Amino acid sequence: MAHTKALGSTKLGRDSVAKRLGVKINHGAKVAVGQIIVRQRGTKYTPGANVLRAGDDTLYAAKNGVVRFSERTKALFDRSRKKATFVSVE
Repeated sequence: MAHTKALGSTKLGRDSVAKRLGVKINHGAKVAVGQIIVRQRGTKYTPGANVLRAGDDTLYAAKNGVVRFSERTKALFDRSRKKATFVSVE
């Protein structure tokens, strides 16, 4: 007999809350000190000039300026190369 015993709780409703990750300030927009540019898990975007990385990999501005996104090749530890997107503040 496969049924729950005496008013068992539901097994539904385990959807997690969205984390609101992604780019918050786009290329060419003005930014102030401490303003969040990208929220991310891991390093999809790499910090460049005047951009700092927080403990949860969030990128934020270290100086006032304009946000710039650029693609460059980056050397890895095994001497291979890959394209990486750098975020900087000018």
